[in-house]
Amino acid sequence: MNTKPKHLPAAERRAATVAAVIELAAQHNPSEITTAAIARHMHLTQGALFRHFVSKEAIWQAVMEWVAEGLLQKIEQAARLADSPLAALEAMFFSHVEFVSTHPGVPRIMFGELQRAETTAAKEIARKLMQTYRARLSQCIEQGKEQGELRSDLEVEVAVTLFVGIVQGLLVQAMLAGDLEIMRRTAPRVFTIYRRGIQVKP
Repeated sequence: MNTKPKHLPAAERRAATVAAVIELAAQHNPSEITTAAIARHMHLTQGALFRHFVSKEAIWQAVMEWVAEGLLQKIEQAARLADSPLAALEAMFFSHVEFVSTHPGVPRIMFGELQRAETTAAKEIARKLMQTYRARLSQCIEQGKEQGELRSDLEVEVAVTLFVGIVQGLLVQAMLAGDLEIMRRTAPRVFTIYRRGIQVKP
């Protein structure tokens, strides 16, 4: 994502602001990113920034909307191209890994929003994103059971929780190490273990 500096139409300026926040979040604690820092990163004044957003909260809402739309689009596209429910799960897993590895500021923003005590528009978008994601995973797992590809005794909610937990666990470990490439390198072996636990044994 390139942050363009000046004379952009309103929609492009808003998109550039979202890109700037995600870029900054890759290197800084999202809760400490100020509108002054965003404007400075974009080579703008705060006044110019606020011509497109009424508040900092509105900026964060736009960021979360971009994250939710981008991630859900990626996993849905991956699932549609798969030829079986299990293949769809695998494709969704790796598309998620690739999305956050490509945009390292995204997981920092997501974790930050979900940990906030107060209710905000951005936090509600993050919650809805997770609910939609979990529902899509549940659908895929149910289809796998119906088609005899996944174990008939598989508890769907447990399998969904484990799937999400694996991605989050990989993220946390990679973030602690300061290297999201660890996530890409480890993901194939981790998913192999997950797959063995849910598929029907040959």
